[in-house]
Amino acid sequence: MPYTNPTNLAVVACPGGESFADEVIVHLRQMYKHRYNLKRDVISKHYEMERAEYIKSVNFHNDIISSDICGKGAIDKYRAPHFKVDTEFTYFMNGEFKTEIKDCIRGKDVYIFQDVENHQELSLNGGKNKIALSVNDHVMSMLVTIDAVRQAGAGSITLVLPVYPYSRQHKKKGREGLTASLLGHVYEQLSVNRIITLDIHSREIENAFSKAHIENLHASYQIIRELAKLVDLTGKTEDIVIVSPDTGAVDRNKFYSSGLNKPLAMLYKERDYSVVTQNAKSTNIKSVKLLGDVKGKVAFLADDMLGTGGTMLKAMEFLKEQGATKVICAISLPFFTGNAIEQFDEAYKKGLFYRVIGTNSVFHKKLLDCEWYINTDVSGLFANVITRVHHRQSLSDLLDNRTIIDKLVKRD
Repeated sequence: MPYTNPTNLAVVACPGGESFADEVIVHLRQMYKHRYNLKRDVISKHYEMERAEYIKSVNFHNDIISSDICGKGAIDKYRAPHFKVDTEFTYFMNGEFKTEIKDCIRGKDVYIFQDVENHQELSLNGGKNKIALSVNDHVMSMLVTIDAVRQAGAGSITLVLPVYPYSRQHKKKGREGLTASLLGHVYEQLSVNRIITLDIHSREIENAFSKAHIENLHASYQIIRELAKLVDLTGKTEDIVIVSPDTGAVDRNKFYSSGLNKPLAMLYKERDYSVVTQNAKSTNIKSVKLLGDVKGKVAFLADDMLGTGGTMLKAMEFLKEQGATKVICAISLPFFTGNAIEQFDEAYKKGLFYRVIGTNSVFHKKLLDCEWYINTDVSGLFANVITRVHHRQSLSDLLDNRTIIDKLVKRD
């Protein structure tokens, strides 16, 4: 019985990804118990069994196939699976990492969680050290963990990366590396079978893999669910226009435009690429032009990631100047690096935007306290995908969620 203990699904959470892993595990437990109860009701009725008899027979079967002499837990109650693997992480003062797997994972399908953009202080070495890690630290910690899991005899290895590291280095413009592709090859060399990520910066990265599968999830349903609470999507009380913040985000915003049956506009930005953006105020944007009309309407912009936020702040300020009544922005990967939060606080007080919708794919405590920020939960989406991958089920309706978005829009 795959929906009770013992289960072949194991979760290893790197220090940066532990918060997100814990949220996903809550959903996994709920889903497994729901599925178990559903099977119990259907099968006990089908075979004319008492529920208590069914539960006992499931536990008996699990005890027979278990490698232990007898499984843990009462014989007449549901035995909840234990997904999280006991793992010890050591951070040495010279910057090296060590990962030690404390539980047996031989032959199991292991899902390694890592949030490479988690720059909060983490408790390491049993709480003796509080350290904020860089992207490179998180990547190295993950590579060490992959090797430990591989050496421990895992049956398969899946990386759960809400943020795919180095995804902005995906195409070559001169004498530079293709780091996004390089990391993909490293994962494959370490026997990684699959990667589950959110809104990868470029589809070109997916083509870099020759053996591993990559599942690129989208937070569009979760974002539209929050947008529906802020704006009348039916158009009865207010008009909404979808605005692509730049040419690179046209496809993403076209998806929202077609899904919501709303007009699509676009911002064109003239940039000086001799200037490297350092913060939200000092950007390389020289001028902005609008293709479309936002006057008297709610402007909704969507992008995959937000770093210093300078580009988005310029766009939102420009849209307000063009007569937009409200400016709402949606970001799948809210990094908010440097002093971005302070700059957005200042812009919000000036009335340059109404709300920013982000996801919990990046752990950022300070961001959650902002009045203008709305956090939407994607951990349930990841739990659904992990469950379906593990049980060899179709992902089609989760990867292309236009059907459920259509139902949401019609309901509202």
